[in-house]
Amino acid sequence: MLTFSSVNAQQDYETAIGIRINGGAGVTLRHDLGSSKSMEGILYTRWGGIGLTGLFQVNYPVFSEPGFRAYFGIGGNVGVFDADKGPWFDENATGSDVVAGIDGQLGLEYTFKDFPLNLSIDWKPTVYLLGEQDIYAGDVGISIRYVLK
Repeated sequence: MLTFSSVNAQQDYETAIGIRINGGAGVTLRHDLGSSKSMEGILYTRWGGIGLTGLFQVNYPVFSEPGFRAYFGIGGNVGVFDADKGPWFDENATGSDVVAGIDGQLGLEYTFKDFPLNLSIDWKPTVYLLGEQDIYAGDVGISIRYVLK
């Protein structure tokens, strides 16, 4: 059963870096800001292009097992994707689409106690405001991060 604690989340790491897989692949960096808050940057390739996302997150301990945390976040993104390969799939399009938007995030992570490894799964819907104006809710990613400290 999922339970939230009203106390501040105990941060299991200060900085972790790794990969995020979500139908594409990318590099993810999470950094603790204290007081149950963190930031994440994701540089990824997908849809024949490249994108960058930045997120501010709030973290909460969950379950009775130490190391588990739920998090939610909000941020923004920019990207350049092949016009015929993006989530809009216009096979007659040519060139590239430049997009920018607002991201949300909802996730669950586990950090091992005696091994510098962090695993997470999250859902990151996006509202694109520049370029293709659309909502993309299909971004579910799995991240594997090495805990730097």
